[in-house]
Amino acid sequence: MEKVKLGSQGAVVSRMGLGCMGMSEFYGERNDQESAATILRALDLGINFLDTADMYGIGDNEELIGKTIRNRRDEVFLATKFGNKRSKDNPASVVVGTPEYVHSACDASLKRLGVDHIDLYYQHRVDPNTPIEDTVGAMAELVKAGKVKYLGLSEASPATIRRAHKIHPITALQTEYSLWERHVEAEILPTVRELGIGFVPYSPLGRGFLTGAIKNTQNLGAEDFRAARYPRFAQGAFDKNLVLVERLEAIAQRKGIKASQLALAWVLAKGKDMVPIPGTKRRKYLEENAAAVDIHLSSAEIAELEAAVPESEIAGDRYNTAALKSVDR
Repeated sequence: MEKVKLGSQGAVVSRMGLGCMGMSEFYGERNDQESAATILRALDLGINFLDTADMYGIGDNEELIGKTIRNRRDEVFLATKFGNKRSKDNPASVVVGTPEYVHSACDASLKRLGVDHIDLYYQHRVDPNTPIEDTVGAMAELVKAGKVKYLGLSEASPATIRRAHKIHPITALQTEYSLWERHVEAEILPTVRELGIGFVPYSPLGRGFLTGAIKNTQNLGAEDFRAARYPRFAQGAFDKNLVLVERLEAIAQRKGIKASQLALAWVLAKGKDMVPIPGTKRRKYLEENAAAVDIHLSSAEIAELEAAVPESEIAGDRYNTAALKSVDR
């Protein structure tokens, strides 16, 4: 697996990372044994960039990763996030970015992960009630204390990114980006590239939709929240979006690859400065995803894909109204 620079502060990661959220919550039933095996298989494949957050499974995801990598910590570039405050008693998330919370959240994550430092520490969502200068100032204190190596933001607006970067260099911005979600292209990507900030696309497979494996919402399962949280999975929009996926599948079949691999190859073709983190909890899909780094698309093929999945035909918002409120714009 090729290694690339992430941002301009010295971070080096695998060309593709592994998103671990679905291992503990949100996308159906858990299987910690298979999830742990998937993490270890990722390391065997040279994927060293693991992405988690304190809110995933309300701490369970960090604990799972910490136990799994304990004997292989030196192989891992470990990223986690704070800012969506949750508890077992109150699972609904509240965005918090106060300096006091930054420090307490980091200490709690270090304990759950069982590590002495976090490689990349993100603010998961921007707190509208706390100046970004105060939040990033506290994050910078973590760097000085040796608890964190690099700083990141998630779902931040261009203006917020610029303000944050003045307080302490930001290594990476994590925001949704895929064939069916391209809002970052207008202002966000130009901003991070100007500032030398790396870009980490999450949900590069459209929360699994671009794999072609989801043909109806009924087979998602009771513990899968996609149909409730994401309007693109709602019944009316789902059928329209399925047409776009079928076009993607047709092109992939012609090339002799999976639709998921083609969708990831499209993201990878957008620049070496971006490192996608497709999520999975199964070794089979991890291996399929990893193989996408060897698929190289011509400019004509990229244009064909974008014509097959035009932004104008994507039905539904990427988040429901409540979730969109937490996105910095």
